[in-house]
Amino acid sequence: MRDDDFQRIARFAKSEAGLLFTQQKAPMMESRLIKRLKVLGLKNFEEYCTLIETSDDTNEKTELISALTTNVTSFFREPHHFKILTGQAIPELKNRLELGESVRIWSAGCSRGHEPYSIAMQLYNAIPNMANYDLKILATDIDPKVLLFARQGVYETTELANLPDGYKEKFFSRITSGMQINTEIRQLVKFNPLNLLKAWPMKNQFDVIFCRNVVIYFDQDTQDSLWPKFQNANRNEGWLFIGHSERLTNSVAPDYRSAGMTAYQKQSSR
Repeated sequence: MRDDDFQRIARFAKSEAGLLFTQQKAPMMESRLIKRLKVLGLKNFEEYCTLIETSDDTNEKTELISALTTNVTSFFREPHHFKILTGQAIPELKNRLELGESVRIWSAGCSRGHEPYSIAMQLYNAIPNMANYDLKILATDIDPKVLLFARQGVYETTELANLPDGYKEKFFSRITSGMQINTEIRQLVKFNPLNLLKAWPMKNQFDVIFCRNVVIYFDQDTQDSLWPKFQNANRNEGWLFIGHSERLTNSVAPDYRSAGMTAYQKQSSR
């Protein structure tokens, strides 16, 4: 991959999905995209750049973003967040549900489903009669391939290693292709594609937002524009969980109180 090819692809990735790639990421980019050249029968990256810049076919553009998007995840990743969710947030949500109110939760950048399913399992443990309440979990990602995987809810046995004791037996069933999360948990989560840089179609605010290790991949200007949008999407007294390397901007931080490491609760409007 020539420097010019890298710059063209990096510009496209930034304009299309807000992804930031420095020159140091060129080897990673090449290793991930070389497979696309082989599939498409292209001779070099110059031809590939011309294809994504001039073609009206969105398929390869989607394939490119899918290849460049990091999908490292696991069940109950950053477990301190789930302790806060269980110990502080869920009791409040349960009280609101019992009062007949609705509860909405958003997992932004949900990847292959580990995060929203982890949230759903914690909720089910605390509120086993959830079917009686107006409770929904929205899970979004820019990559339609990982969403297709997530909807199936099928994982390798090794991916269940971080589950709390008894969760594998309680929430998963063995099938031919692996371990599938049970229907009652899958039905709690709705998976939809969403590019965070484009319009957000959600009309209601969320009681809990998980957006972890997503915003960190954008440049500073993009980060600065996204945090206020998450703030507006978070209801008063709602919860926000972000990645361990992420920080709220100065314009947003005063409206949140710290509830633990990279965990926040939005304060009532002042």
